[in-house]
Amino acid sequence: MSDSRAAIGLESGDMAPEAGPPVVRFRVLGLIRAWRGDVELDLGPRQRQLILALLLVADGRPVDLADFVALLWAGEPPPSAVNVVHRYIGGLRRLLEPELPNRATGRWLQRHGAGYRLDAAGASLDLRQARTFAAEARQLAATGDVAAAVAGYARALKLWDGRCGAGLDGAAGVHPAFVAVDREGSALARAAADAALSAGLCPVVLPALRRAAERDPFDEALQARLLLGLAADGRQAEALTGYQTVRRRLAEELGIEPGPDLIQAHRRILDQQFAVVTPVPPEPATVIEPLPVPPAQLPTDLAGFAGRRAELAQLDAILDAAEQDGGTAVAVIDGMPGVGKSTLAVHWAHRAADRFPDGQLFLDLRGFDADGTPTSPFDALGSLLTGLGVAAGRLPAGLDARAGLYRSLLSGRRILVVLDNAIAAGQAAALLPASPGCAAVVTSRHRLTELTLRGARALTADLPGLDDARDSLRARIGDQRASAEPQALDEIIARCGRLPLAIAVVGARAHGNPEFSLTAIAAELRAAPNPLDALHDIFSWSYRSLSEPAARLLRLLSLHVGGEITTAAAASLAGLPPRRARELTAELTQGRLLLERQPGRYVLHDLIHAYAAGLARDREPAAERDAALARLLTHYALTAQHARDWLGTPPPGPADTPSAGEVTAEPIGSYDAAVRTLARISSIVAGRIRRAPGDA
Repeated sequence: MSDSRAAIGLESGDMAPEAGPPVVRFRVLGLIRAWRGDVELDLGPRQRQLILALLLVADGRPVDLADFVALLWAGEPPPSAVNVVHRYIGGLRRLLEPELPNRATGRWLQRHGAGYRLDAAGASLDLRQARTFAAEARQLAATGDVAAAVAGYARALKLWDGRCGAGLDGAAGVHPAFVAVDREGSALARAAADAALSAGLCPVVLPALRRAAERDPFDEALQARLLLGLAADGRQAEALTGYQTVRRRLAEELGIEPGPDLIQAHRRILDQQFAVVTPVPPEPATVIEPLPVPPAQLPTDLAGFAGRRAELAQLDAILDAAEQDGGTAVAVIDGMPGVGKSTLAVHWAHRAADRFPDGQLFLDLRGFDADGTPTSPFDALGSLLTGLGVAAGRLPAGLDARAGLYRSLLSGRRILVVLDNAIAAGQAAALLPASPGCAAVVTSRHRLTELTLRGARALTADLPGLDDARDSLRARIGDQRASAEPQALDEIIARCGRLPLAIAVVGARAHGNPEFSLTAIAAELRAAPNPLDALHDIFSWSYRSLSEPAARLLRLLSLHVGGEITTAAAASLAGLPPRRARELTAELTQGRLLLERQPGRYVLHDLIHAYAAGLARDREPAAERDAALARLLTHYALTAQHARDWLGTPPPGPADTPSAGEVTAEPIGSYDAAVRTLARISSIVAGRIRRAPGDA
């Protein structure tokens, strides 16, 4: 073994030579390491190693600065974050090329747009070589040379020496790019086991199969193949003991029984049929038990949705391609506030809902809420699992266990997951389905490049074109009115900056005031000195058209920063009977100042929230703001007690909803509703209700 190959633990032939001697060699499978020539490099602090690991996983693709920042600081970067990343990049460049003059363009690390790329084409990278060996093995297996395929798989698995970026603490363990590589390794081990079982060559891959199974203890298909490999190697007792170990782990940590892969492997071991030529086939989707109540959580579709034909076609194409390839469709929609990302995602989800007969999940990740407290992956998984029918008392206590149960419940089903308002890729990564037949749509103001590294397809929702904007406004005011004043129609669209939210509000004002000419509305917009003032004026129009009780409710709603608010909570906030609150929220939704996500559940758009908060500071005395918040907190306390009463001794029949003066509790009609209500209140009260900005 040569010194250079000994340095990376490879025997002759394990890594194909590059053109000429490699100047630099990298290792990212397991501990991250690098060599220049025959000298191993000291990669320095953990943060610099994380940056190098992300560049290596990208394998020549550019990585944005924002992705480096999100990786190093997990959503709370310091003001100097970008400068710190530049310094780490500079340190890596000097480490790889110590003779490089200052400000010179390096051979390996290169600036690319708003980020960097590692041009490792002339370097040796274990991940790339393992993928090459795996591709060759798959080709050999497809042509029937299974014995040669097993040898190729063994070479690839020998390079897969551990978790991607092992030793870089928790950041590498949850980052989507690293998680994707780990899943790739598990899939490689499963394919190697299938080939070895069919060829009777299990001893060749068994050590690597053990290591892969230890790294992914909740991958039931991988565990099943390890058990079959042990039995085929004459270790039937060890295989049966291993089955009981896996079964206990699933029960204790996830609260589930073994799935079809493990059950069939156990049966084959008992029947001593582990050496049959055919690998373990996946159970057909038809044997998967249907969910007791398929989730149907999509918000109400926008009536009169118009335009976005290109984006809808692109989303259709992403789903079609995934179905043809037998994979999982994941689309990430990014764009500026108010551009209509959520509306687009929800409208497409309704169009595609019939392709997901097992249900649709929706979750607002609250990445841009006014209180700056995004939903954590742990809490998000709890909400999604609850939507899949898991009782709150059976939710696993750990993040990994929740993610494992979530993947298990999605396995074999066709479910669509819509994740709205993600602030970072890491927030959404654990929530993405991995089962063929499932799909996910994620929306964010940020470009979640890390998700694309693991196969997601990116889609930017730009400002709509003029034709789409016209269609959108026409849908709100009618073709006849739009055709009567085409120039005024186009001027309104231009003054709105083609921003869909602004167009929606103007359309609602025009629809509610049919006596207003479009020319007059355009003139009002024209009077604004700049586009931001025009947007403020648009909101002002709708605000001025409200009845005073509805305007007061809008101002008070800005005090609630816990995401969605129910009718009962809004009634308590304003000190009104629920029936009157329903009338006022209907007035607000008609004017497009309030969005009804689900029947009786409302949310303010961020821009309108900021506008309403300013009105509350200016027009609501501090004493009234204090009183409104006190009523809201009393509402949640009363509702929590109501839910606890249900969980203790549910009433035998319909029970009265408790009230206290101007405060009404949330109506609860079932045990499950009580559990969900308590979970939601816990999330809100744990720091998500505060005073309006500017209050003491």
